[in-house]
Amino acid sequence: MIEASATAPDRTLQGIGWMVFTTLCFVTVTCIVRHLGNGMPAAEGAFIRYLIGLIMLLPLAGPLVRNPPGRRAWTIYTFRSLVHAIAVMLWFYAMARVPIAEVTAIGYTAPIYVALGAALFLGESMKLRRIIAILVAFAGTLIILRPGVQEISPGHLAQVIAAPCFACSFLIAKRMTDTIDATSIVIMLSLGCTVFLFPVALADWVDPSWDQIGWLALTAVFATAGHWSMTRAFGCAPITVTQPVGFLQLVWATMLGMAIFGEPVDPWVLIGGAVVIGSATYISHREAVAARKARTPPAAATKI
Repeated sequence: MIEASATAPDRTLQGIGWMVFTTLCFVTVTCIVRHLGNGMPAAEGAFIRYLIGLIMLLPLAGPLVRNPPGRRAWTIYTFRSLVHAIAVMLWFYAMARVPIAEVTAIGYTAPIYVALGAALFLGESMKLRRIIAILVAFAGTLIILRPGVQEISPGHLAQVIAAPCFACSFLIAKRMTDTIDATSIVIMLSLGCTVFLFPVALADWVDPSWDQIGWLALTAVFATAGHWSMTRAFGCAPITVTQPVGFLQLVWATMLGMAIFGEPVDPWVLIGGAVVIGSATYISHREAVAARKARTPPAAATKI
């Protein structure tokens, strides 16, 4: 017991370190997509990113090939991939048109939709404190968007729609983890997104340059590294510690948006983002407590 208590602070610091690295990985992905901008259609950029990611994961597909999914699993994989592909296209579209700080801040609403969806579709209880946290998160979103004060562009709407789509994808994954290993879930998502994005990308195809392909390859690498390090963070520290550290992604996005893309710092985005993250942190804490009681995995955000 003494040894365990002595090592707990070290593991918490490791978790914080992994989460800081996670925020850097994800904000790098955001900046790369922002850099590509309108030079490539959103569906094409998403397709190339997932195709490269699928190629990277193929060496791990041996167990999946030896034990292929059944019909029910294929149905679930297909539906999840469709929803996730829509979310990714919307995210790529938003990134080319909206300041990266605003896209990042709106993206923090995903855990809220996860909590709402868990209550509606997974039968989890919808207590008053969860309802209040969801309402607070939506208030934070309104602070970011400020309808009637600033123009809400199609890019804003795309990201607002993308967040619940990502949440739906996570809810399906959460249910699948009860019977399917994580590696198979990730590989099948990459395969499904590649297949669904291909016809949409082909309809508006623009021959990419090697420079663009190189940037998208980096996107796949950093996205994969971000998901891996986030998993390590959750394994080392409580989610109530790691979730607030995720706020750094909004800080990095604001700084890089200003330094690289000349985007002005909007204090309302930071305030609204802080409100959303505070609510998401509370909900994540409640989900973690409920998960320990019901022996189910805690909730976590879906990134690209």
